[in-house]
Amino acid sequence: MELLQIGLVIVVLLLLVKPVGTYMYHVFSNESNWTDRIFAGTEKLIYKIVGLKQPKNMRWTTYVMSFLATNVVLVIISYVLLRLQGMLPGNPAGNSNMEATLAFNSVISFMTNTNLQHYSGESGLTYLTQMAFVTMMMFTSAASGLAVAAAFMRGVTRRGEGLGNFFQDFIKSVTRIFLPLAFVLTLVLVGLKVPQTLQPTANITTLSGTQQQIALGPIASLESIKHLGTNGGGYAGANSAHPFENPSPWTNVLEILAMWVMPASLPYTFGLFARNRKQGWVIFSSMMVLFLIFLSITYVSEKAGNPLIQALGVDASQGSMEGKEVRFGIGQSALFTAVTTAATTGSVNNMHDTLTPLGGMAALGEMMLNVIFGGKGVGLMNMLMYAILGVFICGLMVGRTPEFMGRKIEGKEMKLIAIAILVHPFLILAPTALAFMSHWGYDAVSNPGYHGLTQVLYEYASSAANNGSGFEGLADNNVFWNVTTGVVMFFGRYVSMIALLAVAASLNAKAPTPVTMGTLRTDNKLFGAILIGVVLLIGALTFLPVIVLGPVAEFLTM
Repeated sequence: MELLQIGLVIVVLLLLVKPVGTYMYHVFSNESNWTDRIFAGTEKLIYKIVGLKQPKNMRWTTYVMSFLATNVVLVIISYVLLRLQGMLPGNPAGNSNMEATLAFNSVISFMTNTNLQHYSGESGLTYLTQMAFVTMMMFTSAASGLAVAAAFMRGVTRRGEGLGNFFQDFIKSVTRIFLPLAFVLTLVLVGLKVPQTLQPTANITTLSGTQQQIALGPIASLESIKHLGTNGGGYAGANSAHPFENPSPWTNVLEILAMWVMPASLPYTFGLFARNRKQGWVIFSSMMVLFLIFLSITYVSEKAGNPLIQALGVDASQGSMEGKEVRFGIGQSALFTAVTTAATTGSVNNMHDTLTPLGGMAALGEMMLNVIFGGKGVGLMNMLMYAILGVFICGLMVGRTPEFMGRKIEGKEMKLIAIAILVHPFLILAPTALAFMSHWGYDAVSNPGYHGLTQVLYEYASSAANNGSGFEGLADNNVFWNVTTGVVMFFGRYVSMIALLAVAASLNAKAPTPVTMGTLRTDNKLFGAILIGVVLLIGALTFLPVIVLGPVAEFLTM
């Protein structure tokens, strides 16, 4: 039954890929289409208000500066809100201002679409900051990432037309994609009993006669954009394991599809930009094969249970249910775990710290590779980066100048791609080593053994991949962890994006080369296998040693 549930969710996803991918192409193609009749009037008004009379193509450097400047303004506004939230209205619980380093970490986290939370939502934020900071940042960070992905697709597939206009892409992402979809999903979630209210905290008397306060708030509206924007930050500390955020198997499936459908559809959008749908399906298929590998590891490991628990004579026929909600079971917990780390959402419906060693390794591996669907455009950009690398390696092997999408791949592009590939493992491994070399980092670890290494490794992998889920077990709300993870999230987001936009601009300026008998085709099964092999090879070379020291060693000693 669990495998049938998982299979049905994947089938629904496959049915949604083509229509959603086509819709996103219509939004970002800048060609006249039916979406203009619905949204163009509203967008023209917004353009007029912000002074964007006629959106024009930008140079890639101007596009990057516009992207960064918009993010900087939002960061400043958000930081002020968090530092003053105790004195602002919309605070029925009387929560205090956020501490400086925690505010820094939170602002960087939400601006980079990471949503790593070193605070508990119920007590750390007010109603005002949950809406004006968290929900607002969830829209804008997702829109920023999707805009950059659109620019990258234009640059790689077209010649001499530029990357587009950031402000136009940003506004379209909000008005044509995130706002309407979030509105509909919010109504559906409310219908499925997810709370949406501004009433103060409820005071109830429990069965034992004690008083308990239950945090309420505008939860449904946050849940919708939290998943649609692959954000992941929870209204409550328990995130989507909380019955208010995710009360039933129906809401669980909706949340899985919401965070999965757009990242999974972007390869098809890319195929439409490239005027070659097979190209898009090859990228999608490569991602899906990798996803199914990691999902299988997670499900089989969790279903097999914990041998140490079984040794105590405890019935483990249901699998490893520690840290999981009974209403979801192993199947939906494993699927949620695989999707949230593949799509770099970070939302969780079970405690990842209690996953079996191999189950935790699978979640960790998806973030380390950072190409399996990914967040809003990041997964596609990273997978295309590996596609270019695969073409380059194959070209060297046969003695031909490598080409991708009809453009020659030369030294400039490979240097930029090398930066993007190397910065990710550096941002994970270097801070992990630093944490164990200093008492500020090591004192926060609750497990001194192999599991403790995995806890630290997971925290930085989640930060570098802009995922935001936590292995927990870390006392991470202190100056060291707030600052180091903030820095990792910042560079993990912007370095690779800027480098890949530079690659797209370079390819966009090149004259196309004619296809010959010797041209390596990138729209067939052979290239899909090459792409999967390159991703796994690079991942193994960079992360296998530390994986062996953490989850693999823990598994072998159980």
